[in-house]
Amino acid sequence: MFLDSINHELLLFGVFNLIVIFMLALDLGFLKKSADHTMSFKRASIWTAIWITTSFIFAAFIYLYDTDPASPDMNKEKTLEFIAAYLLEKSLSVDNLFVFIMIFQKYRIGPEKQPDILKWGIIGAVILRAIMILSGAALISKFTWILYIFGVFLIYTAVKMFLHRDDEEEEDFNPESSGTFQFLKKWVPMTEKFDGTHFFTRENGKRLATPMFVVLVLIELSDVMFAFDSIPAVFSVSQSPFIVYTSNIFAILGLRSLYFMISGIMELFIYLKLGVSAILAFVGIKMLLPLISLHTYGKEIHVSIAVSLAFICFVLLISILASLPNYLNTKKAG
Repeated sequence: MFLDSINHELLLFGVFNLIVIFMLALDLGFLKKSADHTMSFKRASIWTAIWITTSFIFAAFIYLYDTDPASPDMNKEKTLEFIAAYLLEKSLSVDNLFVFIMIFQKYRIGPEKQPDILKWGIIGAVILRAIMILSGAALISKFTWILYIFGVFLIYTAVKMFLHRDDEEEEDFNPESSGTFQFLKKWVPMTEKFDGTHFFTRENGKRLATPMFVVLVLIELSDVMFAFDSIPAVFSVSQSPFIVYTSNIFAILGLRSLYFMISGIMELFIYLKLGVSAILAFVGIKMLLPLISLHTYGKEIHVSIAVSLAFICFVLLISILASLPNYLNTKKAG
């Protein structure tokens, strides 16, 4: 029985890694001799659909093969956990992409240079997310009360996001005033000149970082900051490191194509931040509910994964539908 469970996990991880390697090779252009430095809205939409479809195919694979003889319904539960975790991470990542857009605009990074930054940024994000998820899983396995801290943090984040949803602070966002930029400027020799899509160049015999490198670091760190919200939120859906890891990675891997798709239809997501704040508040309360109910009623009350999935889907749908009139009016005016 023990060996069978190990073989199950190895099979799932093996299939997952094969899919990731193959899809990365196609999407990021590792199989091409020359990189394509542009991505049209049509191509981005196609690749976004491909990534989403691939993610749901993997969910079906979990349903068909991740079975537990002692608990026949466990595969269904894990499948729902994967889908809920994936949708949650995907919705949170859209807000992250708006920050990417602002960074590119501030540094005047054109569409022809953006794919290279996003490519290496996503590869770095996959590695950093894996470290953060495994660390979080290890902490939760030893200190389950950390989940309650996650819950309080998510509710705080949700309230903060709701109160600042209409602020113009994002429009005043200046990456050059950040501590990261000041640190790089102090310790890394830089030039203000671009050298194509190269992250480093040579001037007067010296190796210097170009603005491309600075933007890559800012993109990477912004993703890490967003991970502090998204990873605890996903742990509210499942405490399985496998589910949390695979759902996160699938959501991250489709970010590049998703970025080029939504950058042309930003008006369709004007209420997404409001929806995301509602989702974060929900998962935060979901984490705290067992503790609150235990002290109030003498027994733990848990929100089922089916209810969580339904709530996430409902909020995302309402957020997009509410934004649709504004998007249509913008198109007519244009």
